[in-house]
Amino acid sequence: MSHADEAHHELLTLCSALGALLELHRATGASGLPKATAELARERGWSAEPVVVPTQQREEAAGGRGVQVPAAPLPAAPARAPSSRVLLEPSLPVAVPATLEERWARLKALEAAVADCTRCALSQTRTHTAFSRGDGSSGVCFVGEGPGAEEDRQGVPFVGPAGQLLDKMIVAMGLKPSEVYVCNVVKCRPPDNRKPSPAEISACRGYLEEQLALMQPKVIVVLGATALEGLFGRSESITRARGNWRLYQGIPVMPTFHPAYLLRVPAAKRDAWQDLQAVVQQLGRTLPGRG
Repeated sequence: MSHADEAHHELLTLCSALGALLELHRATGASGLPKATAELARERGWSAEPVVVPTQQREEAAGGRGVQVPAAPLPAAPARAPSSRVLLEPSLPVAVPATLEERWARLKALEAAVADCTRCALSQTRTHTAFSRGDGSSGVCFVGEGPGAEEDRQGVPFVGPAGQLLDKMIVAMGLKPSEVYVCNVVKCRPPDNRKPSPAEISACRGYLEEQLALMQPKVIVVLGATALEGLFGRSESITRARGNWRLYQGIPVMPTFHPAYLLRVPAAKRDAWQDLQAVVQQLGRTLPGRG
């Protein structure tokens, strides 16, 4: 291969990678560089102008890979577009067993480890840990905050009033409650149902990460601001975050309101239902009674 051919091949490879990156930014709603990065670019004299790639080279770079390389950065996604679909396949970086049986065996072992866990002070006040419920066969995983009084008594997440509402929401999506995987950021009930502390969330984070890696869901639905913080490590307003797709380890994530909040503020159910309809669309399914 001549130097000219090598340079041409490298350009096509870079164009393809750039196209994939821009598609990721479009899907997750990114609108530009962080402030520090933009300042660094100005300090080093990097051009802020978009790189225009000839049409023929863009088509060659995209050929066979299903990626369209744009001539200029794509516009930012709308601030709230719950009907849009994240066209990215999950790609978990964690090595997991090859068979479903092996994954479930690992989950059972993890559940036993959680039951004996003393990593934080919540272990001193719990009655039972609440690890998970459902088999996840639908490809949907719901992540909540933590167990309440009824969950602490039964040792199962989302079995109280909020859980009963969650089951109704799941059925409205055309799924069975047994077909979705339901878990929480923390596995022990915080006293008086208070918000778990950052230290408690951190102590449980490894369990949650392994659960999600073993379940390999197609979509994760995050219920409430605490669950969002537990998954992404930063505090955010669920009112602003809900309805906007993002990614966790390559998996599409839809944040929405916690069912307990919906019980207190019924008017928010309309927004939550809009978010769940986007999840159904992401799965390539149809709502009951709509063909």
